[in-house]
Amino acid sequence: MENLKTVSAWKSLIIPALESKSSEFRLQGYEEATSEDVWKCLTEKVWKGNPEKRLYEVVQDIFHLGSNVYMSYLTLNAYQKDDLMDSIAALTGANEEHNKI
Repeated sequence: MENLKTVSAWKSLIIPALESKSSEFRLQGYEEATSEDVWKCLTEKVWKGNPEKRLYEVVQDIFHLGSNVYMSYLTLNAYQKDDLMDSIAALTGANEEHNKI
C-alpha cells in the first residue's frame, strides 16, 4: 500500500509531471508557463494548501489541471500584483507630495 504524504513531500518526484504540464500549457499559448507556476496554481486553487495524498493522486491532479483553472490563477495573481503596484505607487506619490511641502 502506498503511503500518504503531504503534496510538498512528493514534489521532488513529480517534477517531470509538472514540466510536462507546463509544456502543454505553453503549446496552448501560455508562453510564460513554468513548472513552478503549475505547482503554485495547484497549491492555491486545487489543493488549497498542503494536504496529504498518495503519489498517484498528486500526479492525477497535475494532469487533470485544466487551462481554465490555470488561467483563473494567472488572472487573479495579475490583479493582486496590479493592486500591490497601485498601492506602492500611491504611497510613493503621497511621500513625494509630502516631501515637496
